Amino acid sequence: MRKLRLRLDEVLQEKNISQRKLSKLTGIYPNAIGNMCRNTGTSINKEYLSKIAEVLDIDDIRMLIHWE
Repeated sequence: MRKLRLRLDEVLQEKNISQRKLSKLTGIYPNAIGNMCRNTGTSINKEYLSKIAEVLDIDDIRMLIHWE
């Protein structure tokens, strides 16, 4: 079965932005950002993804989500 994986940690590294800074820019709790970077959890919050994409200037959601 294919698995959905967030690429948030990779994108943050590419854009040279820390998890803490992303948290401040989006208003998303640091723990939630950390969980998304580690791909822990069983669901993806669409509101969080929207905020993250806006702050990181991402137009294509495939930059953040990947099928394995």
